[in-house]
Amino acid sequence: MVSKIPFNKPAFFGKEFQYVQQALDAGHLSSSGRFTRACTNLLEQLTGAPRVLLTTSCTHALEMAAILLNIVPGDEVIVPSYTFPTTASAFALRGGKVVFADIRPDTLNLDERHLEKLITPKTRAIVPVHYAGVGCEMDAITAIATTHSLAVVEDNAQGLFGQYRGQQLGRFGVLSAVSFHETKNISCGEGGCLLINDPGLIERAEILLEKGTNRRAFFRGEVDKYTWVDLGSSYGPSDLMAAILLAQLEERQAILARRRSRWRRYADALRSWGENNGVTLPYLPAHCDPSYHLFYLVLPSPELRDAMLRHLGENGVGAVFHYVPLHLSQVGRAMGGRDGQCPVSEAVYNRLLRLPLYNTLDEADQERVIDLVMRFPFA
Repeated sequence: MVSKIPFNKPAFFGKEFQYVQQALDAGHLSSSGRFTRACTNLLEQLTGAPRVLLTTSCTHALEMAAILLNIVPGDEVIVPSYTFPTTASAFALRGGKVVFADIRPDTLNLDERHLEKLITPKTRAIVPVHYAGVGCEMDAITAIATTHSLAVVEDNAQGLFGQYRGQQLGRFGVLSAVSFHETKNISCGEGGCLLINDPGLIERAEILLEKGTNRRAFFRGEVDKYTWVDLGSSYGPSDLMAAILLAQLEERQAILARRRSRWRRYADALRSWGENNGVTLPYLPAHCDPSYHLFYLVLPSPELRDAMLRHLGENGVGAVFHYVPLHLSQVGRAMGGRDGQCPVSEAVYNRLLRLPLYNTLDEADQERVIDLVMRFPFA
């Protein structure tokens, strides 16, 4: 019987079990423990961000960003339509109006060339998403944001340690959200963090993380008691999650090297096949050094995409599709989304599939995936 190759598989590289045992032995399992502090300190060193706060998810990091920007009903926030729903819902939960933007046909990132026409006097923020860990055109996006006095919040769920023109993704906006979900390069099952690049937002961000209290200031001896001072929620992860995360972060170089190798093998093996069959492979601009988070194929038609998914599935390969454009979703349409609003997103989404790519994908399994893809009957 042929073994199944999953789309994703959690992998442990280093001291995950050892650190979890240490956290259990220490008796501090809630947030703000030893491993939480170690992760935040390491992430600050690695990214250069003035402050990093661990969260239970990238979604919560984005929700914190919306609160920190004081988004209120009527404020407009520009978001690419081709993204995960929480990129938009984090701001909609504060009453913000989501303005859907189309994507570039090459990188599938927010198309900066359409931004100016989407900006109105009510626009407050732009939220670029670094799709597949490839950087958006941040020079142009930040220049436009500066011209119109807008905040940039990076949804860097997929791009930790990727770079744009030699600068790390996540360092361009005033705030940046990262994911440590099970499917991400660096994972603790569920989890995320908020990179705070504007030092003026640090104090309030700490309060939001601590259920709206100044608890952290109390522990630092800055106040004689802590109390409720702002809106907030329980955004901090348990120290058990942080223990797993620290072990993964310590193995970041090995993880990135493995993913880079597997990504490039797909690209090298399938390039000519794709050109001969009208299949588009991921595009990497010369000025981008990606995180190699995922590898996708864009088939010539929705029917061929679906047939390829069936072909791979029937042969034990867990390939999957990706986002439905938000403006075409039930909630997106209720917000004013309409057919034809984002033509590139609409042309791509139902032709795209993702191939298995995870930290322990071995060469033999990858060669099997490649062979099955190349044997797909187009006729």
